[in-house]
Amino acid sequence: MTTLRSLVFVLWLYLSMALFAVGLSPALLMPYPQAMWVIRNWSRFVLFGLRWIAGVRVEFRGLEHRPEGASLIAGKHQGMLDVIAPFAILPDNCFIMKKELRPLPFFGWFAWKTGMIAVDRSAHSKALKEMVRQARTRFAQGRQILIFPEGTRTPVGAAPDYKPGIAALYRDLDCPCVPMATNSGVHWPAHGFRRYPGTVVYEFLPAIPAGLKRAEFMETLEARIEGASDALLTAEVRPALT
Repeated sequence: MTTLRSLVFVLWLYLSMALFAVGLSPALLMPYPQAMWVIRNWSRFVLFGLRWIAGVRVEFRGLEHRPEGASLIAGKHQGMLDVIAPFAILPDNCFIMKKELRPLPFFGWFAWKTGMIAVDRSAHSKALKEMVRQARTRFAQGRQILIFPEGTRTPVGAAPDYKPGIAALYRDLDCPCVPMATNSGVHWPAHGFRRYPGTVVYEFLPAIPAGLKRAEFMETLEARIEGASDALLTAEVRPALT
């Protein structure tokens, strides 16, 4: 049954992308808020299908720590859902994405229209400087900048590997950083098409104040995100991921 429901949901997911991205593509010719409206409502549409087709609910906790205006958020990244779900709850989300996704029809176009930050990871130090430059602009626009410090999806149980990009943003923007924990990889794994019934939790944690030294900041950030994510994992009976 899990396999069948997962297959139906995958179909729902790709049909929803066609419905919103293709059917509402005229929003690309309109002012920026209309394109964000498309992405925000697509996110909610996906979460609706995820719950009623695959049996996976999404719950947001720690909303008292959720930033409203210009801010920096660092999230645990265990699966594709981590890119989709925040649009449903953050007022003006701007996430950092791989530059390779920019040319994709519709998806890349909406990302460009809404000012997502595209990074060429092969460019190393040049890419880091460009990411910081774009982030500074988006921050000045009052947006919530979401970065996944590990840089890629990390399977549940894998050792974390936090990259220096988050430290560069934290230093340059000189602002608090809100950690975000999750257990999403249990129910929407990093690889494969199966979705496992249960509750995905995204938990906003108290902000780390601005001005910490790089080493102290990185140590604090990793400890908070990993500790809270591990707590979410151990708070439930984890399904078999095979």
